[in-house]
Amino acid sequence: MININTDHSFSIRNTLFSFALASEAADVFEECNTIITGIGKVNAAYELTKIIQDKKPSLIVNLGSAGSNFFQKGDIVCCTKFIQRDMDVRGLGFQLYETPLSGLPPILEYGLKMDGLQEGICGTGDSFEMEHSEVLYNVVDMEAYALAMIAMKEQIPFLCLKYISDGADDNAAEDWSIQVHKAAMAYGNLLGINKCSSDKL
Repeated sequence: MININTDHSFSIRNTLFSFALASEAADVFEECNTIITGIGKVNAAYELTKIIQDKKPSLIVNLGSAGSNFFQKGDIVCCTKFIQRDMDVRGLGFQLYETPLSGLPPILEYGLKMDGLQEGICGTGDSFEMEHSEVLYNVVDMEAYALAMIAMKEQIPFLCLKYISDGADDNAAEDWSIQVHKAAMAYGNLLGINKCSSDKL
């Protein structure tokens, strides 16, 4: 079981773990229900949509590395709000980060809060941010918004945990390459996963 908070627990057998890269999952999750989406919102949306058309999980868990100049390297942050940080249609009178005519607010609120973890707002975009100065979000990644939006539309509970690998600054690329391999072990310890059941979805 994955115990998220006092109100929410889910069977590992019916949980789908989503990673952008295989290196973020390592061998800790090799026998779990896992998808490796590839980097970016389009890849993430395609891979998640494809798998849930066939098998609808009870819970989607997005795990991966992220940058932040607010949290510390090595922190695991639970993101419950999401911004599409490269959406800017203010020239047509829309708010910054608002997707035109979508009916969605600039900040998408969809995600379970995990007891004992700091809570973050994730800014997702198709760029590796190295000069983070925005105050509306304090975690940066390249997939989570797309995953959260699909989970919301499909009415599947969603948990997003981000391992802070870099400071989203001038040293981000070097820090990320060093820290990314530590993520899987940190997640395994947090979620109590030594080995997933081979009885998959």
